[in-house]
Amino acid sequence: MAAFSIAVLASGAGSNLQALIDAITAGSLRARIVGVFSDRPSCLALARAREAGIPAVALTPKAYPTREAFDAALFAAIDAGLPDLIVCAGYMRIISADAIQARPNRMINLHPSLLPAFKGLHTHQQALDAGVAEHGASVHVVTAELDDGPVLAQARVPVLPGDDASRLAARVRAMEHPLLLASVGLIADGALRLAADGPNLNGAPLHRPLQLTATRGLA
Repeated sequence: MAAFSIAVLASGAGSNLQALIDAITAGSLRARIVGVFSDRPSCLALARAREAGIPAVALTPKAYPTREAFDAALFAAIDAGLPDLIVCAGYMRIISADAIQARPNRMINLHPSLLPAFKGLHTHQQALDAGVAEHGASVHVVTAELDDGPVLAQARVPVLPGDDASRLAARVRAMEHPLLLASVGLIADGALRLAADGPNLNGAPLHRPLQLTATRGLA
């Protein structure tokens, strides 16, 4: 049977992409990356992909008249690789509703907050301003509404006295890699399925997000 295939969207340094590459190389993630795609031709994520021998494609949004036209071109390139799953890992551009709705339940995103709290940007400062005791990261299904799809899994960190956005971000970032790897691993193995009637785990509806634990992974 062919390996579970992934396309990755990224806009920045690509540390989460590198975590996926390393896990696949080590054999702990049974999948293959068919391509890395970006809206920023000079981003480090593309260089990481090329170094690993993975096709890397970048399109410049300004070359297209509308967001929809850009996404049509980008996702045509993605679809050519026939990915089973599209992973947004640090992709900073809002995807048009048409592109998402044409690929239902095939796209996930890693977001730096405990959704549904703190959608959008500057999530760490949002958490500090709200005075919450806990913060973290979420993996969710991408839908047409920003950061609003079903939440599959989360990792939690405490907000400590004296935290600023930078310190809190670093603590969350340390949890993002294991969270993403564990989530993609469950999907690749077929245990976690994204379905029209909602995600399910081992055939049962997923009523609450899985939580990343130090000893048992996602539970």
